[in-house]
Amino acid sequence: MSPEPTEPPETPGPAPSGPAAPAAQSTRMLTALVQLRSALQGAALPLDVPGVAEQRAARREMVDQLEDYVIPRLMTIDAPLLAVVGGSTGAGKSTLVNSLVGHRVTAPGVLRPTTRSPVLVHHPDDAEWFGQDRLLPDLERVPYATDDPDALQLVATEAVPRGLAVLDAPDVDSVEERNRTLAAQLLAAADLWLFVTSAARYADQVPWNFLRLAAERSTAVAIVLDRTPEEAVETVATHLARMLASRGLQDSPLFVVHEGPITEEGLLPASHVADVRGWLDSLAEDSEARAAVVKQTLDGAVRSLSGRSHVVADASAEQVAVAERLRADAAAAYDLAREAVARASADGTLLRGEVMARWQEFVGTGELLRSLEHRVGKIRDRIVNAVKGKPQQAERVTVAVESGLETLVLEHAEAAAERAAASWSSHAAGAALLADAGEDLTRASRDFRRRAEREVREWQGGILEMVRTEGADKRTTARFLAYGVNGLSVALMIVVFAHSGGALVAAEGAIAGGGAVVGQKLLEAVFGDQAVRRLADRARADLERRVDTLLGAEQDRFTALLDSLEVDPQAAETLRAASRRVDDLRFEEAKTPRG
Repeated sequence: MSPEPTEPPETPGPAPSGPAAPAAQSTRMLTALVQLRSALQGAALPLDVPGVAEQRAARREMVDQLEDYVIPRLMTIDAPLLAVVGGSTGAGKSTLVNSLVGHRVTAPGVLRPTTRSPVLVHHPDDAEWFGQDRLLPDLERVPYATDDPDALQLVATEAVPRGLAVLDAPDVDSVEERNRTLAAQLLAAADLWLFVTSAARYADQVPWNFLRLAAERSTAVAIVLDRTPEEAVETVATHLARMLASRGLQDSPLFVVHEGPITEEGLLPASHVADVRGWLDSLAEDSEARAAVVKQTLDGAVRSLSGRSHVVADASAEQVAVAERLRADAAAAYDLAREAVARASADGTLLRGEVMARWQEFVGTGELLRSLEHRVGKIRDRIVNAVKGKPQQAERVTVAVESGLETLVLEHAEAAAERAAASWSSHAAGAALLADAGEDLTRASRDFRRRAEREVREWQGGILEMVRTEGADKRTTARFLAYGVNGLSVALMIVVFAHSGGALVAAEGAIAGGGAVVGQKLLEAVFGDQAVRRLADRARADLERRVDTLLGAEQDRFTALLDSLEVDPQAAETLRAASRRVDDLRFEEAKTPRG
């Protein structure tokens, strides 16, 4: 990766012996482009939304071009012009490079695909321009032939004029993906594309896709119709010229290299490549022409990058919207579970089955409860005196409450997980996250029951402590001694299950409602009605807090997947702002008179 510039590069000596410091305007553009690169890197696209693969590839390509070409080139604007020789498999690129140089510097491939590192040929006096910190910084520099695609072989020869470097790239249509990727990366780092084709391959689709990109980005391009039989030259060259014109490349030079004998060293006759060699030499000798080529390609690359950044910004904004939708879906599923548990634990739903049976045992055979259906308004002492509960019976109520609450919470946790997973599965991005989650999110966590048991027990322990604290000055009274802390605690639990907004609600069924009334009257006999309401509200709030903690941890399994993606909600606007800054500087430069 290119180092972010903090100061303009130092000038080692008179031009053109070394890199020159960029002008103030270039320095500002350099800063803006570094910020654009940072913004592109920050616009992560991790969610698998439709069409995201194309945008990921575009974003990666844009970052690569900034790091491999635009930023290094702007930092070293006086560096030699880099001509990258690209084209289809078997077009004769390496043979052409060797023939242009006049001796063998790159090995033509015998087998396809040709898996080798790119070769950069330059004048010895220009070596300093191609250090590790400049062009293509991710490629290791080596002075020897290698097949490593992560290495850049540097070949210094006086056969190449100063001010010019030629890079032999892998095939753009190689069957090896790594070769194709490297070829595209190298072409994106070129000042000039020297595109090589043949009479048999000039209409192939893949090379024309690259040429279309070159036209869109105003990249300087020259076409070489290589090793073409004499009888096919006029027909093929004419057709190829029409194709170039129809695709906006009518100003690109077109050279024809006639078919001829290959020397033992693998070279074409010098006369066959004289036109191409002469044109390249003239570019190297004419600093203004060379600068014009560099400016054309660099300006086109910057313009293209700033424009394409907005498409990536749109994709980034979509990522944020999808992440928020998935987060909201999970929240809605668990909010529904919280509401259901709160409702079921306050409307008397729990005052049935095992809980009611054990409570009836505690208050005495259930006859009192049945009578309350018609006489619930009788005096408190009559109810209180009817209670026959014993400590072990209070414990049975506690166990029944514990089991009932655990089952209720687990049931709704399972339902919430199923709802959230079903909602996520309806989105491509959510389905992909669920598949990679590492656990089954359609069910509650494996340890959820254990955690629910602990929270319910701690809630019951809290009620016990509340009753003990509230009755601290009443422990010697007959009624407190008669029911004990445990008995009064289970009474408070019964009241909580039919207690909302500070008062009893119409509990489910007459017997359940009567059971809650009995519990409240028992507590009022000891503590008074205001204290009972306060205790019930505190106990209910504590239960809701614990349920919220349990379900919140379950919901976090979904949201943690989203959080791990680190989708920045500001990334899209940051990228748009960086792109606008680049455009502003481009327009400012265009209006600045040159002199």
